[in-house]
Amino acid sequence: MRSLAQRARASFNRFAEWQISGGLVLMAAAALGMVLANSGLAQTYYQLFHTKIGGLDLLHWINDGLMALFFLVVGLEIKREMVGGELDSWPRRALPLIAAVGGMIVPAVIFLAINWHMPENIRGWAVPTATDIAFALGVLALFGSRVSYPLKVFLTSLAIMDDLGAILIIAIFYASDFSISAFGLAVLIAATLFALNWYGVKRLAPYLVLGALLWVCMLFSGIHATLAGVVLAMTIPITSDDNQQDGDGSPLHRLEHGLGPWVTFVILPIFGFANAGVPLGNVSFDTLTEPLPLGIIAGLFFGKQIGIMCSVLLARRTGLAQLPSGASWRQVYGVAILCGIGFTMSLFIGLLAFNDIERESMVKLGVLIGSLLSALGGAAVLLWPQSGKARNP
Repeated sequence: MRSLAQRARASFNRFAEWQISGGLVLMAAAALGMVLANSGLAQTYYQLFHTKIGGLDLLHWINDGLMALFFLVVGLEIKREMVGGELDSWPRRALPLIAAVGGMIVPAVIFLAINWHMPENIRGWAVPTATDIAFALGVLALFGSRVSYPLKVFLTSLAIMDDLGAILIIAIFYASDFSISAFGLAVLIAATLFALNWYGVKRLAPYLVLGALLWVCMLFSGIHATLAGVVLAMTIPITSDDNQQDGDGSPLHRLEHGLGPWVTFVILPIFGFANAGVPLGNVSFDTLTEPLPLGIIAGLFFGKQIGIMCSVLLARRTGLAQLPSGASWRQVYGVAILCGIGFTMSLFIGLLAFNDIERESMVKLGVLIGSLLSALGGAAVLLWPQSGKARNP
Protein backbone atom coordinates (compact mmCIF):
# COMPACT_ATOMS: atom_id res chain seq x y z
CA MET A 1 0.00 0.00 0.00
CA ARG A 2 1.41 3.34 -1.00
CA SER A 3 1.95 6.22 1.41
CA LEU A 4 -0.25 9.32 1.41
CA ALA A 5 2.46 11.37 -0.29
CA GLN A 6 2.97 8.76 -3.01
CA ARG A 7 -0.76 8.47 -3.61
CA ALA A 8 -1.21 12.25 -3.79
CA ARG A 9 1.71 12.57 -6.17
CA ALA A 10 0.37 9.79 -8.43
CA SER A 11 -3.03 11.55 -8.66
CA PHE A 12 -1.36 14.85 -9.38
CA ASN A 13 0.87 13.36 -12.08
CA ARG A 14 -2.11 11.76 -13.81
CA PHE A 15 -3.98 15.06 -13.75
CA ALA A 16 -0.93 16.97 -15.05
CA GLU A 17 -0.43 14.46 -17.89
CA TRP A 18 -4.07 14.96 -18.96
CA GLN A 19 -3.66 18.72 -18.91
CA ILE A 20 -0.37 18.70 -20.83
CA SER A 21 -1.56 16.52 -23.71
CA GLY A 22 -5.00 18.11 -23.57
CA GLY A 23 -3.41 21.53 -23.89
CA LEU A 24 -1.89 20.53 -27.21
CA VAL A 25 -5.28 19.29 -28.46
CA LEU A 26 -6.88 22.53 -27.26
CA MET A 27 -4.29 24.58 -29.15
CA ALA A 28 -5.00 22.64 -32.35
CA ALA A 29 -8.79 23.01 -31.96
CA ALA A 30 -8.52 26.76 -31.31
CA ALA A 31 -6.22 27.19 -34.30
CA LEU A 32 -8.68 25.30 -36.51
CA GLY A 33 -11.51 27.55 -35.33
CA MET A 34 -9.43 30.61 -36.14
CA VAL A 35 -8.58 29.28 -39.61
CA LEU A 36 -12.21 28.48 -40.45
CA ALA A 37 -13.40 31.88 -39.20
CA ASN A 38 -11.05 33.50 -41.71
CA SER A 39 -11.71 31.21 -44.66
CA GLY A 40 -14.38 30.69 -47.27
CA LEU A 41 -16.17 28.46 -44.74
CA ALA A 42 -16.62 31.30 -42.23
CA GLN A 43 -20.36 31.61 -42.77
CA THR A 44 -20.85 27.87 -42.36
CA TYR A 45 -18.70 27.97 -39.21
CA TYR A 46 -20.83 30.68 -37.58
CA GLN A 47 -24.13 29.19 -38.73
CA LEU A 48 -23.20 25.82 -37.23
CA PHE A 49 -22.99 27.19 -33.72
CA HIS A 50 -26.26 29.11 -34.05
CA THR A 51 -28.20 25.98 -34.99
CA LYS A 52 -31.18 25.62 -32.64
CA ILE A 53 -31.38 22.45 -30.53
CA GLY A 54 -34.17 22.18 -27.98
CA GLY A 55 -34.83 25.92 -28.00
CA LEU A 56 -31.17 26.88 -27.45
CA ASP A 57 -28.48 27.33 -30.07
CA LEU A 58 -25.52 24.95 -30.19
CA LEU A 59 -23.11 27.56 -28.82
CA HIS A 60 -25.38 28.01 -25.79
CA TRP A 61 -25.37 24.25 -25.14
CA ILE A 62 -21.56 24.24 -25.36
CA ASN A 63 -20.99 27.26 -23.11
CA ASP A 64 -23.71 26.51 -20.54
CA GLY A 65 -24.06 22.74 -20.79
CA LEU A 66 -20.75 21.10 -21.69
CA MET A 67 -18.79 23.70 -19.71
CA ALA A 68 -20.73 22.71 -16.59
CA LEU A 69 -18.84 19.41 -16.83
CA PHE A 70 -15.59 21.35 -17.12
CA PHE A 71 -16.45 23.25 -13.94
CA LEU A 72 -17.39 19.95 -12.27
CA VAL A 73 -13.94 18.55 -13.01
CA VAL A 74 -12.28 21.80 -11.85
CA GLY A 75 -14.23 21.52 -8.59
CA LEU A 76 -13.19 17.88 -8.17
CA GLU A 77 -9.54 18.85 -8.75
CA ILE A 78 -9.72 21.61 -6.15
CA LYS A 79 -11.34 19.32 -3.56
CA ARG A 80 -8.93 16.45 -4.26
CA GLU A 81 -5.85 18.63 -3.89
CA MET A 82 -7.18 20.15 -0.66
CA VAL A 83 -8.00 16.75 0.86
CA GLY A 84 -4.75 14.83 1.04
CA GLY A 85 -3.21 16.36 -2.09
CA GLU A 86 -0.73 19.09 -3.01
CA LEU A 87 -2.85 21.74 -1.25
CA ASP A 88 -3.74 19.84 1.92
CA SER A 89 -1.99 22.18 4.36
CA TRP A 90 -1.36 25.90 4.78
CA PRO A 91 2.40 25.71 3.97
CA ARG A 92 1.51 24.08 0.64
CA ARG A 93 -1.38 26.46 -0.10
CA ALA A 94 0.36 29.66 0.97
CA LEU A 95 2.56 30.42 -2.06
CA PRO A 96 0.08 29.52 -4.85
CA LEU A 97 -2.76 31.25 -2.97
CA ILE A 98 -0.82 34.47 -2.41
CA ALA A 99 0.50 34.39 -5.98
CA ALA A 100 -3.00 33.77 -7.39
CA VAL A 101 -4.48 36.71 -5.47
CA GLY A 102 -1.78 39.07 -6.74
CA GLY A 103 -2.12 37.60 -10.22
CA MET A 104 -5.82 38.45 -10.26
CA ILE A 105 -5.76 41.90 -8.65
CA VAL A 106 -3.08 43.55 -10.80
CA PRO A 107 -4.54 42.50 -14.21
CA ALA A 108 -7.95 43.79 -13.12
CA VAL A 109 -6.43 47.10 -12.02
CA ILE A 110 -4.56 47.48 -15.32
CA PHE A 111 -7.72 46.73 -17.31
CA LEU A 112 -9.76 49.24 -15.30
CA ALA A 113 -7.06 51.91 -15.66
CA ILE A 114 -7.10 51.56 -19.46
CA ASN A 115 -10.91 51.38 -19.74
CA TRP A 116 -11.91 53.78 -16.95
CA HIS A 117 -13.17 56.41 -19.40
CA MET A 118 -15.35 53.83 -21.18
CA PRO A 119 -18.05 52.62 -18.74
CA GLU A 120 -19.46 50.22 -21.33
CA ASN A 121 -16.24 48.18 -21.14
CA ILE A 122 -15.97 47.97 -17.35
CA ARG A 123 -17.83 44.63 -17.16
CA GLY A 124 -14.80 43.03 -18.78
CA TRP A 125 -12.49 43.75 -15.83
CA ALA A 126 -12.30 40.05 -14.86
CA VAL A 127 -11.33 38.76 -18.33
CA PRO A 128 -7.54 39.09 -17.85
CA THR A 129 -7.58 37.66 -14.30
CA ALA A 130 -7.80 33.99 -15.33
CA THR A 131 -5.17 31.33 -16.13
CA ASP A 132 -5.71 28.34 -18.43
CA ILE A 133 -4.24 25.24 -16.73
CA ALA A 134 -4.21 23.07 -19.85
CA PHE A 135 -2.56 25.65 -22.09
CA ALA A 136 0.01 26.72 -19.49
CA LEU A 137 1.02 23.15 -18.63
CA GLY A 138 1.07 22.28 -22.32
CA VAL A 139 3.65 25.00 -22.95
CA LEU A 140 5.60 24.08 -19.81
CA ALA A 141 5.78 20.45 -20.97
CA LEU A 142 7.73 21.51 -24.06
CA PHE A 143 10.74 22.27 -21.83
CA GLY A 144 11.05 18.71 -20.50
CA SER A 145 13.71 18.31 -17.80
CA ARG A 146 14.44 22.05 -17.76
CA VAL A 147 11.41 22.39 -15.49
CA SER A 148 11.43 20.58 -12.13
CA TYR A 149 8.48 18.72 -10.64
CA PRO A 150 8.04 21.27 -7.77
CA LEU A 151 7.80 24.05 -10.38
CA LYS A 152 5.08 22.16 -12.24
CA VAL A 153 3.25 21.66 -8.94
CA PHE A 154 3.53 25.40 -8.27
CA LEU A 155 2.09 26.32 -11.67
CA THR A 156 -0.75 23.82 -11.38
CA SER A 157 -1.57 24.79 -7.79
CA LEU A 158 -1.51 28.47 -8.71
CA ALA A 159 -3.83 27.86 -11.67
CA ILE A 160 -6.21 25.82 -9.49
CA MET A 161 -6.38 28.67 -6.95
CA ASP A 162 -6.86 31.03 -9.89
CA ASP A 163 -9.78 28.91 -11.11
CA LEU A 164 -11.33 29.06 -7.64
CA GLY A 165 -11.09 32.85 -7.75
CA ALA A 166 -12.64 32.93 -11.23
CA ILE A 167 -15.52 30.76 -10.02
CA LEU A 168 -16.22 33.19 -7.17
CA ILE A 169 -16.06 36.15 -9.57
CA ILE A 170 -18.57 34.52 -11.93
CA ALA A 171 -20.93 33.70 -9.06
CA ILE A 172 -20.79 37.20 -7.55
CA PHE A 173 -20.43 39.57 -10.51
CA TYR A 174 -21.99 37.85 -13.52
CA ALA A 175 -25.45 36.81 -12.33
CA SER A 176 -28.40 38.22 -14.30
CA ASP A 177 -32.24 38.16 -14.25
CA PHE A 178 -32.25 36.66 -10.77
CA SER A 179 -35.19 34.33 -9.99
CA ILE A 180 -35.78 33.75 -6.27
CA SER A 181 -37.96 30.66 -6.86
CA ALA A 182 -35.44 28.89 -9.10
CA PHE A 183 -32.62 29.85 -6.74
CA GLY A 184 -34.60 28.51 -3.79
CA LEU A 185 -35.00 25.16 -5.53
CA ALA A 186 -31.28 25.16 -6.31
CA VAL A 187 -30.47 25.75 -2.62
CA LEU A 188 -32.79 22.90 -1.61
CA ILE A 189 -31.14 20.52 -4.08
CA ALA A 190 -27.66 21.61 -2.95
CA ALA A 191 -28.65 20.99 0.68
CA THR A 192 -29.83 17.50 -0.29
CA LEU A 193 -26.49 16.82 -1.99
CA PHE A 194 -24.56 17.88 1.11
CA ALA A 195 -26.89 15.69 3.22
CA LEU A 196 -26.04 12.69 1.04
CA ASN A 197 -22.38 13.38 1.68
CA TRP A 198 -22.99 13.84 5.42
CA TYR A 199 -24.77 10.46 5.67
CA GLY A 200 -21.97 8.71 3.80
CA VAL A 201 -23.74 7.83 0.57
CA LYS A 202 -21.05 6.46 -1.76
CA ARG A 203 -23.07 5.68 -4.89
CA LEU A 204 -22.58 8.29 -7.62
CA ALA A 205 -26.02 7.92 -9.25
CA PRO A 206 -27.98 10.00 -6.68
CA TYR A 207 -25.38 12.79 -6.85
CA LEU A 208 -25.45 12.90 -10.64
CA VAL A 209 -29.25 12.91 -10.89
CA LEU A 210 -29.53 15.72 -8.35
CA GLY A 211 -26.62 17.50 -10.05
CA ALA A 212 -28.53 17.53 -13.35
CA LEU A 213 -31.60 18.99 -11.57
CA LEU A 214 -29.36 21.56 -9.91
CA TRP A 215 -28.03 22.60 -13.34
CA VAL A 216 -31.59 23.19 -14.59
CA CYS A 217 -32.49 25.28 -11.54
CA MET A 218 -29.28 27.31 -11.83
CA LEU A 219 -29.99 27.89 -15.53
CA PHE A 220 -33.29 29.58 -14.68
CA SER A 221 -32.07 31.28 -11.49
CA GLY A 222 -29.88 33.89 -13.17
CA ILE A 223 -26.71 32.50 -11.58
CA HIS A 224 -24.63 30.94 -14.32
CA ALA A 225 -25.59 27.29 -14.79
CA THR A 226 -21.98 26.07 -15.01
CA LEU A 227 -21.54 26.80 -11.30
CA ALA A 228 -23.82 23.83 -10.61
CA GLY A 229 -20.80 21.69 -11.53
CA VAL A 230 -18.70 23.29 -8.78
CA VAL A 231 -21.44 22.86 -6.15
CA LEU A 232 -21.86 19.22 -7.14
CA ALA A 233 -18.10 18.64 -6.96
CA MET A 234 -17.92 19.93 -3.38
CA THR A 235 -20.44 17.26 -2.30
CA ILE A 236 -18.77 14.23 -3.90
CA PRO A 237 -17.26 12.11 -1.09
CA ILE A 238 -13.52 11.73 -0.53
CA THR A 239 -11.38 11.53 2.60
CA SER A 240 -7.65 11.81 3.14
CA ASP A 241 -7.62 8.06 3.87
CA ASP A 242 -8.79 7.43 0.29
CA ASN A 243 -5.43 8.75 -0.91
CA GLN A 244 -3.64 6.01 1.00
CA GLN A 245 -5.45 3.22 -0.84
CA ASP A 246 -4.26 1.52 -3.98
CA GLY A 247 -6.79 1.97 -6.77
CA ASP A 248 -9.39 4.68 -7.08
CA GLY A 249 -12.12 3.60 -4.70
CA SER A 250 -13.53 6.96 -3.61
CA PRO A 251 -16.53 8.39 -5.50
CA LEU A 252 -14.52 11.54 -6.26
CA HIS A 253 -11.66 9.61 -7.82
CA ARG A 254 -14.05 7.49 -9.88
CA LEU A 255 -15.93 10.51 -11.18
CA GLU A 256 -12.81 12.56 -11.89
CA HIS A 257 -11.09 9.72 -13.73
CA GLY A 258 -14.25 8.97 -15.68
CA LEU A 259 -14.93 12.57 -16.71
CA GLY A 260 -11.39 13.97 -16.81
CA PRO A 261 -10.31 12.63 -20.22
CA TRP A 262 -13.65 13.59 -21.80
CA VAL A 263 -13.39 17.15 -20.51
CA THR A 264 -9.72 17.50 -21.43
CA PHE A 265 -9.80 15.90 -24.87
CA VAL A 266 -13.37 16.57 -26.04
CA ILE A 267 -15.20 19.32 -24.17
CA LEU A 268 -12.40 21.89 -23.91
CA PRO A 269 -11.33 21.45 -27.57
CA ILE A 270 -14.99 21.87 -28.63
CA PHE A 271 -15.19 25.05 -26.53
CA GLY A 272 -11.94 26.33 -28.04
CA PHE A 273 -13.04 25.49 -31.57
CA ALA A 274 -16.42 27.17 -31.07
CA ASN A 275 -15.18 30.33 -29.36
CA ALA A 276 -11.68 31.06 -30.67
CA GLY A 277 -12.84 31.92 -34.18
CA VAL A 278 -12.55 35.67 -34.73
CA PRO A 279 -12.34 37.35 -38.15
CA LEU A 280 -9.01 39.11 -38.67
CA GLY A 281 -9.82 40.84 -41.96
CA ASN A 282 -10.37 44.26 -40.40
CA VAL A 283 -7.82 43.95 -37.62
CA SER A 284 -5.15 46.64 -37.57
CA PHE A 285 -2.77 48.18 -35.06
CA ASP A 286 -5.44 50.75 -34.26
CA THR A 287 -7.85 47.91 -33.43
CA LEU A 288 -5.38 46.41 -30.97
CA THR A 289 -4.87 49.75 -29.23
CA GLU A 290 -8.57 50.24 -28.54
CA PRO A 291 -9.20 50.18 -24.77
CA LEU A 292 -11.03 46.83 -24.56
CA PRO A 293 -8.50 44.55 -26.32
CA LEU A 294 -5.56 46.61 -25.05
CA GLY A 295 -6.76 46.28 -21.45
CA ILE A 296 -7.01 42.50 -21.84
CA ILE A 297 -3.64 42.15 -23.56
CA ALA A 298 -1.87 44.35 -21.00
CA GLY A 299 -3.67 42.66 -18.12
CA LEU A 300 -2.74 39.14 -19.23
CA PHE A 301 0.84 39.82 -20.32
CA PHE A 302 1.99 42.52 -17.90
CA GLY A 303 -0.55 42.29 -15.09
CA LYS A 304 -0.18 38.57 -14.46
CA GLN A 305 3.59 38.57 -14.25
CA ILE A 306 3.75 41.76 -12.16
CA GLY A 307 1.04 40.62 -9.75
CA ILE A 308 2.45 37.11 -9.29
CA MET A 309 6.10 38.15 -8.93
CA CYS A 310 5.35 40.96 -6.47
CA SER A 311 3.19 38.58 -4.41
CA VAL A 312 5.82 35.83 -4.44
CA LEU A 313 8.55 38.29 -3.48
CA LEU A 314 6.40 39.64 -0.63
CA ALA A 315 5.59 36.12 0.61
CA ARG A 316 9.29 35.19 0.47
CA ARG A 317 10.49 38.33 2.23
CA THR A 318 7.90 38.06 5.02
CA GLY A 319 8.51 34.36 5.56
CA LEU A 320 4.93 33.39 4.70
CA ALA A 321 6.10 30.98 2.01
CA GLN A 322 9.20 29.65 0.29
CA LEU A 323 10.01 29.22 -3.39
CA PRO A 324 9.43 25.75 -4.91
CA SER A 325 12.40 23.56 -4.02
CA GLY A 326 15.19 23.73 -6.59
CA ALA A 327 13.55 26.60 -8.48
CA SER A 328 15.36 29.83 -9.30
CA TRP A 329 13.80 33.28 -9.45
CA ARG A 330 14.19 33.18 -13.23
CA GLN A 331 12.16 29.98 -13.43
CA VAL A 332 9.46 31.37 -11.16
CA TYR A 333 9.36 34.47 -13.36
CA GLY A 334 8.94 32.30 -16.45
CA VAL A 335 6.01 30.51 -14.81
CA ALA A 336 4.52 33.87 -13.80
CA ILE A 337 4.54 34.96 -17.45
CA LEU A 338 2.97 31.66 -18.54
CA CYS A 339 0.09 32.35 -16.15
CA GLY A 340 -0.91 35.11 -18.57
CA ILE A 341 -2.24 32.37 -20.85
CA GLY A 342 -5.88 32.96 -20.04
CA PHE A 343 -7.69 31.36 -22.98
CA THR A 344 -10.52 29.05 -21.75
CA MET A 345 -11.59 30.85 -18.57
CA SER A 346 -10.84 34.32 -19.99
CA LEU A 347 -12.97 33.65 -23.07
CA PHE A 348 -15.70 32.22 -20.86
CA ILE A 349 -15.78 35.31 -18.62
CA GLY A 350 -15.68 37.57 -21.68
CA LEU A 351 -18.76 35.86 -23.12
CA LEU A 352 -20.56 36.44 -19.82
CA ALA A 353 -19.48 40.08 -19.69
CA PHE A 354 -20.59 41.13 -23.17
CA ASN A 355 -23.51 40.15 -25.39
CA ASP A 356 -22.79 42.19 -28.53
CA ILE A 357 -20.77 40.64 -31.35
CA GLU A 358 -18.37 43.59 -31.71
CA ARG A 359 -17.17 43.48 -28.10
CA GLU A 360 -17.10 39.68 -28.07
CA SER A 361 -14.76 39.78 -31.07
CA MET A 362 -12.54 42.34 -29.35
CA VAL A 363 -12.44 40.18 -26.20
CA LYS A 364 -11.46 37.12 -28.23
CA LEU A 365 -8.76 39.10 -30.01
CA GLY A 366 -7.38 40.47 -26.74
CA VAL A 367 -7.39 37.05 -25.08
CA LEU A 368 -5.71 35.33 -28.03
CA ILE A 369 -2.95 37.93 -28.38
CA GLY A 370 -2.39 38.28 -24.63
CA SER A 371 -2.19 34.51 -24.25
CA LEU A 372 0.16 34.16 -27.24
CA LEU A 373 2.50 36.86 -25.92
CA SER A 374 2.51 35.19 -22.50
CA ALA A 375 3.30 31.78 -24.00
CA LEU A 376 6.18 33.19 -26.07
CA GLY A 377 7.46 35.37 -23.23
CA GLY A 378 7.39 32.55 -20.70
CA ALA A 379 9.12 30.21 -23.13
CA ALA A 380 11.85 32.77 -23.82
CA VAL A 381 12.57 33.24 -20.11
CA LEU A 382 12.57 29.51 -19.31
CA LEU A 383 14.74 28.65 -22.32
CA TRP A 384 17.23 31.46 -21.73
CA PRO A 385 20.65 29.98 -20.80
CA GLN A 386 21.32 30.32 -17.09
CA SER A 387 24.84 31.22 -16.03
CA GLY A 388 26.10 30.37 -12.63
CA LYS A 389 24.16 28.94 -9.75
CA ALA A 390 20.74 30.45 -9.08
CA ARG A 391 20.42 32.06 -5.69
CA ASN A 392 17.25 32.86 -3.84
CA PRO A 393 17.37 36.22 -2.05
